[in-house]
Amino acid sequence: MAVCNQLPIYRDSYQLLLEVYQVTNKFARDFKYNLGQDMKRDCLDMVRHLYNANHDVAARAEHIDKFLSTFEVLKVEIRLCVDMNMLSINKLAQLSLLMESISRQARGWRAKSRRK
Repeated sequence: MAVCNQLPIYRDSYQLLLEVYQVTNKFARDFKYNLGQDMKRDCLDMVRHLYNANHDVAARAEHIDKFLSTFEVLKVEIRLCVDMNMLSINKLAQLSLLMESISRQARGWRAKSRRK
């Protein structure tokens, strides 16, 4: 078992967390304290699920499924930000590359954990 913060998926998810914190700080007051807080909480939950998946081998697939579920909600929240002009298309493109990498890693990890 690797140390959680050395896993590529953890590093990418942490980078996404940092990006979300930076982006949501620029939201208008109306959105900063509801949508922005939800996005931050979802990112923190994702990191928490990764930690749990790395340390609880018996329930790893379950933790990864929770991670992917929370990740899908975050994708919708980010898309909403773009549609409401709170996030630029360029920032969406940057986040999309990071999210695609995270998604591939999570799906691969889930498939590997289910084979065992």
